[in-house]
Amino acid sequence: MGRPLELAARTGWYILKNKVKGRFTGQGRFPLVTMLEPLEKCNLACEGCGRIREYERVLDRTLSVEQCLAAVEESGAPIVSIAGGEPTLHPHIAEIVNSITAKRKFVYLCTNALLMERVMKKIPSSKYFCFVVHMDGMEEAHDRSVYRKGVFKIAIRGIRNALDEGYRVTTNSTVFNGVDEEDITNMFEMLTEMGVEGCMVSPGYQFDSVPNQNLFISRQQARKVFKNILDPRRKIRFYNNPLYLDFLRGERDYQCTAWANPTYTVLGWREPCYLLGDRHTQDLNDLFTDELWERYGVGKDPRCANCLMHCGFESASIFGAFESPRDAIKLIKKGAVQNSGVGAS
Repeated sequence: MGRPLELAARTGWYILKNKVKGRFTGQGRFPLVTMLEPLEKCNLACEGCGRIREYERVLDRTLSVEQCLAAVEESGAPIVSIAGGEPTLHPHIAEIVNSITAKRKFVYLCTNALLMERVMKKIPSSKYFCFVVHMDGMEEAHDRSVYRKGVFKIAIRGIRNALDEGYRVTTNSTVFNGVDEEDITNMFEMLTEMGVEGCMVSPGYQFDSVPNQNLFISRQQARKVFKNILDPRRKIRFYNNPLYLDFLRGERDYQCTAWANPTYTVLGWREPCYLLGDRHTQDLNDLFTDELWERYGVGKDPRCANCLMHCGFESASIFGAFESPRDAIKLIKKGAVQNSGVGAS
């Protein structure tokens, strides 16, 4: 099952409607992707993950099905990215997913694939549902990044089985300092040959809670790496939109629009964004105010200085395309208007 045309068409229409309406603040800010985290617990402890460390005191909490659906409804975005933590650990994850897709919203379920095949028995294949499998290199590199041998083989098996069963499948990869460029491009080429819908890629965000700060890559170094990884001569099917890939190579520049990806967790809406959780609020409207976004973004908060992540900048590239006919045509040709930060974990 390939990328559905309905996804791009409905998302494009949704953006146009909300730009006209001036939803929330009247300043053009509105949700594009609802980032839903029904729990923060995980069955792995990846070195670069800030979530399991930041939410350590509430790892025993889960959102109810009703809370998840209410957050999705409150946001109103046409796309829902379900992350965590490892969302397949949630005892009612199938009910959450199936309830959202029943409303014709597009769901991307982010997973390390350890429980992927079990979940497939409860969530039917559909154009409204896509697995996003986290992959950080070929076998040795991937297993090293997640601190467990055998995870790569389980993930590849899960991807193959899901594709055979007609599921939509993408992957998500995080680039850290010292990445083996040949290894990760070999992985992208392998996944493309396997038939995944596309490979998402983004540099890792510098979470303060991660002990090894040398793991994270600077903005300048990241762009050097991405110029090589994203060489258009390579036979790789990337899922990120082409304008965002230009941005990663340093060929474009954008200001962060992380407000487009509001994140709902066991503590409420994360403020200001998926990456920075300075506080949590129960009022979604708090995430779209001028006062808030005068304080955050590149050149405003030092924690934003090296960020290039798709949950902050892919939506910016899409919004920018609505102001540039040439960029809009480039997106339409790739059918990529819907990619705005899904799988951002």
